[in-house]
Amino acid sequence: MDLGEGLRKAMARLSGSTVIDLKSIREFNKELQKALISSDVEVGLVFSLTKRIEEAALAGKLPKGVSQKDYITNMVYEELVKLMGESYEPDIRPKRILLVGIYGSGKTTTAAKLAKFYQDRGLGVGLICCDAARPAAYEQLETLAKQVNAGFFGIKGEKDVSRIVHEGVAALKGKKVIICDSSGRSGMDAELIKELKVINSQLKPDEKILVINADIGQVAGRQAAEFDKAIGINGAIVTKMDGSGKGGGALSAVSASSARIMFIGTGEKMNALELYDSKRFVGRLLGVPDLEGLLLHVSEAVKASEMKPEDVDAEDLSFDSFYKQMKAMSKMGPMKNVLGMMGLVDVPKEAIETGETKLKKYECIISSMTREERKDGRLLREPGRISRIAKGSGTQEKDVRDLIADFNRMKRMAEALKNNRDVKKQMSKFMPGLGT
Repeated sequence: MDLGEGLRKAMARLSGSTVIDLKSIREFNKELQKALISSDVEVGLVFSLTKRIEEAALAGKLPKGVSQKDYITNMVYEELVKLMGESYEPDIRPKRILLVGIYGSGKTTTAAKLAKFYQDRGLGVGLICCDAARPAAYEQLETLAKQVNAGFFGIKGEKDVSRIVHEGVAALKGKKVIICDSSGRSGMDAELIKELKVINSQLKPDEKILVINADIGQVAGRQAAEFDKAIGINGAIVTKMDGSGKGGGALSAVSASSARIMFIGTGEKMNALELYDSKRFVGRLLGVPDLEGLLLHVSEAVKASEMKPEDVDAEDLSFDSFYKQMKAMSKMGPMKNVLGMMGLVDVPKEAIETGETKLKKYECIISSMTREERKDGRLLREPGRISRIAKGSGTQEKDVRDLIADFNRMKRMAEALKNNRDVKKQMSKFMPGLGT
């Protein structure tokens, strides 16, 4: 059971209580403690939090017009937000960034994701490979830099990090943001500290960011303290939040160490890096829809897919535009994250995997259609076309018919939404001309 599931189970127990008294609060706190401790949140923090909840729930008058259940639910939400740390808002300006961390934290991938984040906001980015210890680090960062269209500098085989930084800064002089990816180790040691201090002295970074794997849970707090003592850090990026049951432990531990959480990594794709917002994060854990986050993801996916207003116009919907919409969905990251933003947090894993497989299959089918068929779906009624498309895409005729049925359902839905002013207003924020 992950943290979100445990928290929702505890909240459901509270909501199901007919009377909120000392007994029901303590039973709720037991469930809450179980959920937090199983996610590796430090025991002292957990008991401190549940003690505050018990004291506040049973003392004082309720605000006018607020039920006791709603009051306690809101209080639990606020306490969890405090536990998970402050939200982060970055300065979008020229800067130099040094990424540090141990092996397996995801530093190199995070460097490329961070480069994409700043480039999407209008700042040219250059990446410097200062990982002189790990084999293939140079090739990995160079490949990722090309993938996000960022500048790259490294000296293959060079062990002198001072030289790499000096020449890298000169080579990337035209870039507004320079991100330096440093070496890692299996743990903090004297050699790593010495190397990081050399890079720090040569680069003179505006931000020193620790990259931490969520899987290490509350150990993240100790790691943050060690790196802060060695070179001083401005904050942390917690990676692999999409698959870790210890993410809550990592976030709360980093926050307790006084290090600021800046971003969280939620997948392997280059856009799977989110600005950390503790309120939205806790809201998702509790199953509260995150409309703002969802619209932001949709907006970025639409831009990346180069979709035009006519691609979401019900009257002009074709397999061509349907294909573009599916491509945009694939750029929004794992379906689990997208559903979480919609408040659909307890969808079975099997259903999510089936949906993702279906989308990939549909992409293959549409790719096997002729240009005329993609523009005019009525042509698929002609004998032999469905059979040819199925053979060309390596699928069954039933799969092609399923796609046609889903396409027709989407067309009807799009026609219904076209007349919904509220939806049109929201969509027009990132699809100019849609509301006209």
